[in-house]
Amino acid sequence: MCRNIKTLFNFDPPVTHEEVRDASLQFVRKISGFSKPSKINEHQFHAAVDEITQISTRLIHSLEATVPPKNRAEEPAKAKARAAERFGA
Repeated sequence: MCRNIKTLFNFDPPVTHEEVRDASLQFVRKISGFSKPSKINEHQFHAAVDEITQISTRLIHSLEATVPPKNRAEEPAKAKARAAERFGA
């Protein structure tokens, strides 16, 4: 359920608004238990996603990195290599 919640800080190129929103949506889905809210809860659900997106964006922009940014294209390859080493695939 939380596939889209990934580390979003200190990447080159920087995180996009859509990536932050996707992670926020997954977070709200996880804590609410809804993958799609009912009509009666739809407004509150989407309001929560919007608020978490704003807060997350503020957080990411306020953090300071002490290491160089990670290359967004290289990270999935590194993760795949770690998984292959760990699970022997």
